[in-house]
Amino acid sequence: MAIYKPTIPVTSIDGGLREGKSVIIIGWILPDANRLHVNLQCGSDSEADIALHVSPRYENGSPNIVYNTYKNGSWGSEQSTPDSPIIKGKLFAIEILVTKEAYKISANGKHLMDYKHRIPITKVNTISLDQNIKLEFIGYQNSLVVPYKTLINGGLQPGSSILIFGVPNTDSKRIEFNLRHRYGIAFHYLCLFDENVVVRNTSENGKWEAEERSRGVPFIKGQLFQVKISCNRGYYDVFVNGQQAHTYKHRFTKLEDIDVFEVYGQLQLIFVHV
Repeated sequence: MAIYKPTIPVTSIDGGLREGKSVIIIGWILPDANRLHVNLQCGSDSEADIALHVSPRYENGSPNIVYNTYKNGSWGSEQSTPDSPIIKGKLFAIEILVTKEAYKISANGKHLMDYKHRIPITKVNTISLDQNIKLEFIGYQNSLVVPYKTLINGGLQPGSSILIFGVPNTDSKRIEFNLRHRYGIAFHYLCLFDENVVVRNTSENGKWEAEERSRGVPFIKGQLFQVKISCNRGYYDVFVNGQQAHTYKHRFTKLEDIDVFEVYGQLQLIFVHV
């Protein structure tokens, strides 16, 4: 589930927390921010207990991230990690995976910290966010594994879109997205890093059609990307990090029959919304 443009500074956590659930926060840090926070807390009032306080800080010229808990009116002992991957003015994705013992915290695909629980996760029901964050959305999901496959309920239609956030591995060879139907692949989008080529194609009953190829893979190894695949009446638009990358005319036109989205390749898949 994703909440687009949620209310800042406080929003409730859909269904609360449980083991195996990830909270994904995606947005931008404002360029003049000195510090900010993402809090998982027990209620929405100003003195609520904070089970997890994640605070990227930029004040000393060497960005770091501080972690802490606020309980019964007092802060606990701080923990921190240096060399924050969260850069002011750039897109970021923070993932907080809930496990039995700890929160596993990552940013832009980089693991930062296993923060042991100091407050039971059953008490956590709210996210508090700093005004220095230009928030895109908050998502809740189980951890994603590549190869990845998900159903598109009701199939595609003009106006549908799929949103993907991920980080190519530093040794990535290929990243592949497929929009599939019962008899084949309506839209195949393949990035080949070694050749620096993007391939688009369609297959039916195991037979590929004439492929479209262009130079210039729109991803950078090790860096967070945002891909939006928009389904229009006659074509697909592919946007990467907000910029139009490719257009592909429909060859399979029964859009309502396209009911599966797939991801393959060497990448850390952070979030998918269909």
